[in-house]
Amino acid sequence: MTEPGPDGDRRADATEPEPDGDRRAGATGPHARLRSVVGELRDAVAKPSGGARRVAAQLARVNVLDTATRLAAQVFLAALPVLFVMVSFGPPVVREQLLSSLRSFLGLTGVSADQAREFTTGRTPPRESWGVFSILMTLLSATAVSRTLQRLCERAWHLPPTSRRLAAWRWLIWLFGWLASLVFHGACRDGFGAGPLVGFPLALATTVLMWWWTQHLLLGGRVPWGPLLPGALLTGCGIAVCDATSRLYLPRALNESIHRYGPVGSVFTLLSWLIALFVVITVGIALGYLLAQQPPFNRWLSPRQDGSARTRPARTALPRARKSSSFWSAYASAKSATARSKLSPRPR
Repeated sequence: MTEPGPDGDRRADATEPEPDGDRRAGATGPHARLRSVVGELRDAVAKPSGGARRVAAQLARVNVLDTATRLAAQVFLAALPVLFVMVSFGPPVVREQLLSSLRSFLGLTGVSADQAREFTTGRTPPRESWGVFSILMTLLSATAVSRTLQRLCERAWHLPPTSRRLAAWRWLIWLFGWLASLVFHGACRDGFGAGPLVGFPLALATTVLMWWWTQHLLLGGRVPWGPLLPGALLTGCGIAVCDATSRLYLPRALNESIHRYGPVGSVFTLLSWLIALFVVITVGIALGYLLAQQPPFNRWLSPRQDGSARTRPARTALPRARKSSSFWSAYASAKSATARSKLSPRPR
């Protein structure tokens, strides 16, 4: 035994457990879990320079502006003829739902609303002008949107390209699913007659489900459902914000463009709006990959194997930026690394 020192009693008292030590050690209730989650989120954003470099590298990898511009042009030039086919061959219910969706999503009023009404119910190409070959070519051209989205998802999740032979049917399935969601968007936004209080959360939920399913389908099931959820949530919330802001800006901009330049003016306004929309979609999918790897999401969303350990999807190291605290210098370094990687031959 060691003799107690002059402050032995005080040190002995310090080794005794605190009155509420047992209560804190055994705290497993919802409040303790909430404190743990808040602490993990605070630790995740505690290093802004490293997080900024990872975000810059990820955005450079997917080429945000290039991908968004390409998607906007392909939707306008390739997917728009598919809407003409739907209007020409679809029943009146489909035409009415399509007009309602365009009004709801774009907030059309005045001259722009008259043009949308004329597009869905007025002067449309008759059925006799469409042949089987022209319809097939229209559908195959519209799959350009699916192919670009697939490349976006593969770049965002650092996966090799899928064989075209295995992915061709997924392009058509996604195209039909996207057209169906576009037709029924107006009904969901109105809550199927229940009003905006029911319609807004319903439209948000359907948008999140649409982009959740989009990633899983176009990635060929190589990534489980769970890790894809953050990207779907970011994309769905971003589209909801675009939906709300477009009602304030787009109708006035469209009507002014039509008054100044005629019907051609609406083309530039719609293309600008589509580019902004696909920037939101591209950023949402790209940042969803990073968010799915951060705690606590990596524990919640990663699948279990043998009921014990959690695993992450296969991951390739992000392009490393130079040691710099500048976001834009890291972005430029990662973009140059991505350009060099494109020069290497890729498997077909």
